[in-house]
Amino acid sequence: MSDERPARRGWLAGLARVLPDLSAWRASRDFRLLVASGSITMLGSFVTLVAVPVQIKQLTDSFVAVGLVGAVEAVPMVLCGLYGGALADAVDRRRLVVACEFGLLSCSATLLVNALLPSPMVWPLYLVAAVAAGVDSLQRPSLEALIPRYVPHAMLPGAASLSALRWQVGAIAGPAVGGVLVSAWGPATAYGVDVLSFALSALLLFRLRPAPAAEDAEPAGLASITAGLRYAARRPDLLGTYLVDVVAMLVAMPQALFPFLADRLGAPWAMGMLYSAIAVGSLLGSVTSGWTSRVHRHGMAVAVAAAGWGAGIALAGVVDNLGLVLVCLMAAGAADMISGLFRSVIWNQSIPDQLRGRLAGIELLSYMIGPMVGNARAGLTAQLFGLRTAIAGGGLACVAAVAGVTALLPSLRRYDDRTNEHVVAERERRAALAESERSSP
Repeated sequence: MSDERPARRGWLAGLARVLPDLSAWRASRDFRLLVASGSITMLGSFVTLVAVPVQIKQLTDSFVAVGLVGAVEAVPMVLCGLYGGALADAVDRRRLVVACEFGLLSCSATLLVNALLPSPMVWPLYLVAAVAAGVDSLQRPSLEALIPRYVPHAMLPGAASLSALRWQVGAIAGPAVGGVLVSAWGPATAYGVDVLSFALSALLLFRLRPAPAAEDAEPAGLASITAGLRYAARRPDLLGTYLVDVVAMLVAMPQALFPFLADRLGAPWAMGMLYSAIAVGSLLGSVTSGWTSRVHRHGMAVAVAAAGWGAGIALAGVVDNLGLVLVCLMAAGAADMISGLFRSVIWNQSIPDQLRGRLAGIELLSYMIGPMVGNARAGLTAQLFGLRTAIAGGGLACVAAVAGVTALLPSLRRYDDRTNEHVVAERERRAALAESERSSP
């Protein structure tokens, strides 16, 4: 019996080192509110993500009409992402987040009203998609910039993992729930669930502590956006995180080819499994991410994990067994999640708070544009060179491109959160701020 207890303690200690780091969850009430509200609204948003194209298909029976949804979202996302970053540094971030949450609630309510009409119209679906993309892009930089405001500096790696986890759960559960709701009760029910999710999320966000801008904050505008871009340009390590993500998604994003891949595998019934495999891998990466809090060479971790994404996609394009393809896609998803986690840690630990919103706007563009353009690249490459080359060749090109970016940017390779000047300065600033708050009456 005495031998069993040490063995059990050792097993539990090993498990704790692998499971997600919950220190940020335990330490910060505001972070718990952010994760809870994000989990609720993420589920509802993914439900609507399924409902909108299904309703457009029902109303038009047109492939082009369904595909146009992504096109109308692109321009407002780019414009509002940059301006939203500037606003996040100029106003109270909590107030902006809450206002945008009500804006998104109004968008879903409009979809609900349209779906309940005797003859639902198509044009409101495109209009709401564009407006919602813009409002979401205004909100996202402030949401990202709130995390370093509410979470102690040393706990940011664990916070990044938990933040990613809420997205992954929504990405897996939301489409499944949305598909059931739309099939059984129609789009109106799905939109109603989304409205409810935004209402519940807004109630939680109301309880956040205010997060006002600095007294000397620049007004939101072209000048402040330019200042953020100049800061990013002066930091090759930061540019490296953007470039690695963009090239990895640009040359290796395979999702547009999944319907054709399912046919090649002789399993058209498994198309949904292909779409969910990457998200499942990301979830597995999150729930076993406890080890990431002990990594300090974050730049190399970003590059190695991004190359792992490419390797997983390349293998998925080579093998002809459905089970092996799903395993490869899950491995790629886990690697992409780890790369994203370390990118987030670099951003949160090293960017000054007064610039955090603007840099979050740039980050938004870096991880949204790559997949959008990457899917178009995949379709064109498959048309010219075939399905296998488009998937496997894209994965190999990703490995080569990530290696090239890493070789050209030694500051990314050398990045170490124990010695990086920007991390050290931000750590000292936050320690001094915490000491000042403790000593004030």
